[in-house]
Amino acid sequence: MPVDLSVNLNAVAQLRNRRDLPWPSVVGMGRIALNAGAQGLTIHPRPDERHIRFSDVPELRALIDDEFPDCEYNIEGYPTEDFLKLVEETQPEQVTLVPDDPAQATSDHGWDFKSHHNMLAPIVARLIQSGARVSLFADPDPELVKWAADTGAQRIELYTGPYGGTYDTPDAAKREVEKLGATADAARELGMGVNAGHDLTVANLPALVARIPDLAEVSIGHGLTADALEYGMAETVKRFLVACGHEV
Repeated sequence: MPVDLSVNLNAVAQLRNRRDLPWPSVVGMGRIALNAGAQGLTIHPRPDERHIRFSDVPELRALIDDEFPDCEYNIEGYPTEDFLKLVEETQPEQVTLVPDDPAQATSDHGWDFKSHHNMLAPIVARLIQSGARVSLFADPDPELVKWAADTGAQRIELYTGPYGGTYDTPDAAKREVEKLGATADAARELGMGVNAGHDLTVANLPALVARIPDLAEVSIGHGLTADALEYGMAETVKRFLVACGHEV
């Protein structure tokens, strides 16, 4: 089954924020991505607004509601009270909780589900009560998945950064894919869905999709935005959709 593609707009927003100007338009690029066939949009609003601004959040919600009602909005972030209130106000279809320190440049590790279980469980329940599907950012470790499932979250999002880093070492790539696949197998056995994200590309997606045939969604920002500089956003989305198993 083809994998849903959610286009992460953080890199677009970061480029916009280099100048006090409204371009490139985050909403405009999101519209192009959805028109090209992407199944959703992802953002990760951080407290310092270094890429996505808080003002972008309702504008993207309106874009999906008004023009693409069958698409999904995924908001990522560390679950501070301010973040939780933001997502409750915005009502995204999915919330992805990540263990980031606010000062981190980007997400670079998953939750320690065992030590954070008691913190995460009530937050997951609160978000599900608000109507969101909850996904938890996870390192490839099958042993920790049972603790993720016990929080009540419906999905995990596999952190694929180490896999992305093997772009020039095929043997290492195979080992990383197997780690990710084993973790997905463990999640499946516990009734959890599986997403994936970080440093995924047109080149490395097919092997991941082949190893995890029931992968639900990939969230891609940096690699997709980099390719869009060469191919344009619409054509790039189509290339990624093909890599995800779609016919375009």
